[in-house]
Amino acid sequence: MKNIIKRNPNTMPKPVGEYSHVTVIPRNSELYTFSGQIGNDLEGNIPVSHKEQVENTFKNIERALLSENLRAEHIVKVNIWSVEEINWDHFDNVWHSFFETNPSMTIAYISALGLPEIGIEIEILAAKPSE
Repeated sequence: MKNIIKRNPNTMPKPVGEYSHVTVIPRNSELYTFSGQIGNDLEGNIPVSHKEQVENTFKNIERALLSENLRAEHIVKVNIWSVEEINWDHFDNVWHSFFETNPSMTIAYISALGLPEIGIEIEILAAKPSE
């Protein structure tokens, strides 16, 4: 199986966060797009705490991946939208427990998401290389 390559070229500045500047998807890979995931639990409840929403969001991403027989290593791009400042110590702990290698990433602080109680939304793109 050809692997997804994630790298930071030495011709570029070091990333300012936990991401890779470049992700190479092997030819003939299956691409998967996923809707943005939010921090609701399995009953649909959205916690007030931004930290809990971050944790639940990654749990929901993992569930979405598993539904397609994918793992975090298949994620090639992450887009993060947050309506409040992220606690980076907490976020990085959750991130590192999820990812072994860092995909490409974009993050934006915005004024609102789909519902007033949503504090963070994370969208992923994944690829599964052909066997």
